[in-house]
Parts: sequence; C-alpha cells; structure tokens
Amino acid sequence: MATMKDIARLAGVSTSTVSHVINKSRFVSDEIAERVNRAAKELNYAPSALARSLKVNRTQTIGMLVTTSTNPFFGEVVKGVERSCYQKGYNLILCNTEGDSERMKASIDTLLQKRVDGLLLMCSTLEGEQIDVFERYPDIPVVVMDWGPMSFASDKIQDNSYQGGYLAARYLIDCGHHEIGCITGPLMKHQAQIRYEGFKRALNEAGLAFHRDWIVESDFESEGGYQAFNKIFASGSLPSAIFACNDMMAMGIINAAHEKGIRIPEDLSLIGYDDIHIAKFMTPSLTTIHQPKYRLGQAAVETLLKRINKEITEPQVVQLEPTLVVRKSVRRVGN
Repeated sequence: MATMKDIARLAGVSTSTVSHVINKSRFVSDEIAERVNRAAKELNYAPSALARSLKVNRTQTIGMLVTTSTNPFFGEVVKGVERSCYQKGYNLILCNTEGDSERMKASIDTLLQKRVDGLLLMCSTLEGEQIDVFERYPDIPVVVMDWGPMSFASDKIQDNSYQGGYLAARYLIDCGHHEIGCITGPLMKHQAQIRYEGFKRALNEAGLAFHRDWIVESDFESEGGYQAFNKIFASGSLPSAIFACNDMMAMGIINAAHEKGIRIPEDLSLIGYDDIHIAKFMTPSLTTIHQPKYRLGQAAVETLLKRINKEITEPQVVQLEPTLVVRKSVRRVGN
C-alpha cells in the first residue's frame, strides 16, 4: 500500500507538502499540487481512515445495538438509521444483543474500543439494566430509542405509546364497540405498560367495563398473539373487538381466529399497533396505529450528531406522535 513518503519520492517534494495537498491544509501551487495528485493516482494511493481518525479524534462511525426479533418493526427503524448515517457521511456498525444483557455489555465495550463517535441503543428487552461500561466512558454520546426509564445519562427518542393506546381504543369505541379486549406486550416493559394505560383511559372515559378474561398479557410476537387469542376463546366468550398492542400479535390473532372459523371483521374487529410494512397486505388489511419508524431512526441519528458536535448540552427527549391508519379489520356496529 502506497504511503505519503512514496508519493513525495515520486513527485520530488517533501512529505509535508504531500500532506498539505492531500488534506488541503495549506496553499500549494497548482503545479506542485498537480504533480502530487498525479503521483498519488499512479500509486493508487488511498488515505488512511484510521490515521485521519486519530488526528481529528473522530472515526465518522456510529455503533447501534438492537435486539433481534421476528418483528419487522426493528428492521424498518434500522433502515431509517442507516439511511440517515449515509446521508450524514457516517458509517454504521450494527450489533445484535439477542436479548442477553452480558452480550449487550460486551458489544458496547467492543464498539467503544473501536472508537465509535457515539452509540444508539434499541434494546428494550433489557430495560432497567445497569450498564457499568458507561462509567468507564463517561463522555461517549448515547441516544436511547423506544426504551423505558434508564440508569445512565442519555438522550431519548420515543413513540408516544400512551396516546397510541388511547387512539386505538377510542377508534373501536367510536365504531360502536362496547365489549373490547386487549392483548398487551410484557407489562414489565415501560412501552407496553403505557400503551395499555392509554387503552384503559379510553375505556374509563367511555364508562365501559373491563372483562378480565379479555385482557391477556403476551410477548409482542406472532406466537404470543396466537396463544393469547386462544386463551380468550377458551374463556367461553369473545369481545366484539380486540386491541393487539403490536401488529405481530395481530397476525397471530388473525391466524388463530381463522382456524376457529371466526371472521375478521364480521365476527371480531381487530386493531394493531406499529403499522409495519406488511400490515396492509394482511387479510383483511390491518387497521392499526402508525408509529413513525423511519423518522424514529432519523431523529435518533440527528440527535446523536448534535450531541457529538456539542450542539446540545442538556438531555433531550424527542417524542414522536402516532396516528391512526384505517383499513379493513374493524367494522362499525350499532347505529
């Protein structure tokens, strides 16, 4: 691999002159600059990103940790992160935690040793974990995405899940439904809990009763939705509508209902949450709460870069608002 010394030798100039031409750090005459650039091209010279990063104390690299899931939601958020990094001239190193706290801590340690400029964390399955590694790197910028309360300082990007849960239940009520069930995510997780709290607020405002057999805690996965619906079915009666607290569980519900000859929305209305890309291609197409996934990733990168560039000093919380997407899985009843 050619070095600046090789270019200097071929061009008949000093190494410092080559450096000034390559880095554009000082004026060099057009004639000398042309000789240097011609020599660099002849030697197939490529600047060392490592050397430059050591000089400016930046690697133009961001590390991101995400928990593996079958839910396309995560992939759609990562797409927003990756596109934003590319547009801003940054590289992205993606690490999968597999929902394991030790693997998460090891991945963070590895990324910091590789001198990433900042970190994005999207590992809500590890909510509440004490991450001691940040005590050894107190100055590393960190942005947390879609997570609950944290034991370390960071900026945070989140969906207004309380409002989203409220919107879902309110739409079912406005469509004339009075017997409404809910399949929640793991209620020990902050986002799952507040999504359910929004749902409860809408029912309380409407003066509707809660049927405990129609409220089932699940895991945000399709299999969990499938099993949760079977549990409601086994209780002996069905609500007229169900709020599935994410689209993956809604897929499981559609499958379980179809096996039992229960038609959606004729026999059971269903609303999901997230608006993953495939939601509109389900049968029937899924009415759901749209979570701005691409914007979530974009906002995380923008906030992290502001932190890296010291444009912000106080912890930031950026909250993105959900919206209702009406499709074919909810029917209107009564008048």
